[in-house]
Amino acid sequence: MKVLYPGSFDPITNGHVDVIQRVARLFDEVIVAVLNNQSKEEFIPLEDRLKLVREAIDDVKNVSVESFSGLTVQYAQTRGADVIVRGLRAPSDFEYELEMSQINYFLSNGLETLFIMTNPKYSFIRSSRVKELVSLGGEIKELVPNVVFKYLYQKMPLRK
Repeated sequence: MKVLYPGSFDPITNGHVDVIQRVARLFDEVIVAVLNNQSKEEFIPLEDRLKLVREAIDDVKNVSVESFSGLTVQYAQTRGADVIVRGLRAPSDFEYELEMSQINYFLSNGLETLFIMTNPKYSFIRSSRVKELVSLGGEIKELVPNVVFKYLYQKMPLRK
């Protein structure tokens, strides 16, 4: 079975990596689909995000990393995905993700969404908080893969 795990991954966090590793144990093929959202200002350029995601999950063999734009459900269908996977950190994520899964189900005539609860040790990590911490000089080393930390450290003045 082939699954699609979409997101902006701007930047990829340890929570994302955990979900990818867990999903890869459950399914034959995982496509990590990095969103290229033209209407949203990106923190990390798309090509760099793709590279960082690939490096962060390099040891997971049944995972590919691709970029896409447009509707997630349409991309999932063009790639032959059987399921869309979404990670949930907290109950507050559920309402938004439920609505999106129902829209995707409707638009696709039945493409299922599987929700994976994040490991509790990563439940407070979100990319937007990482970006905020980086911009304010906060510590992010334990929140992101080492390749992301090094990348951001080189690009921005982070405190050690």
